[in-house]
Amino acid sequence: MKTTQILIAGFGGQGVLFAGKFLAYKGLTENMQVSWLPSYGPEMRGGTANCSIVLSDSPVGSPIITSPDVLVAMNLPSLQKFVDTVVPGGQIFVDSTLIDMKVERDDVQVFYIPATQLAKDAGFSSLANMILTGKVLKESGAVPFEGNQQTLEAFIPAKKANLIDANLKALQIGYDY
Repeated sequence: MKTTQILIAGFGGQGVLFAGKFLAYKGLTENMQVSWLPSYGPEMRGGTANCSIVLSDSPVGSPIITSPDVLVAMNLPSLQKFVDTVVPGGQIFVDSTLIDMKVERDDVQVFYIPATQLAKDAGFSSLANMILTGKVLKESGAVPFEGNQQTLEAFIPAKKANLIDANLKALQIGYDY
């Protein structure tokens, strides 16, 4: 039985929920059992946001994650809040453009990705979330990297289809970093 529990956290407007939804849809395209549970404050943009994603080859008992295998921290408050909840042997992905804190735990694998800067350099400043997701796909092995276009086409509304290529490029930048 293989199950990966992923927690993505940051400020509203950083694409936290979008990245989580992408991973959930990716799991569905791989015929996995999935759960996606968003959580955000009433402020929407600028308030805190996080989402829990469970990807499994067996039925998901609960969408609530208290001890993630993978943490994606897109801002300092999120890293501070969730760093100690990651299971020993887990992985932490940090947007090092926005977070200068270093993880002091030695029982987890930590990846520092300057996602916000990489996104700006590539000309799509709002896709740091997908750069981090690309790195998660590479390092976690939770779902394969192949088939991203089909996944994006499945859940991005037709009126925003013009964003698929930028998202694919962002995923590739993260994967290659």
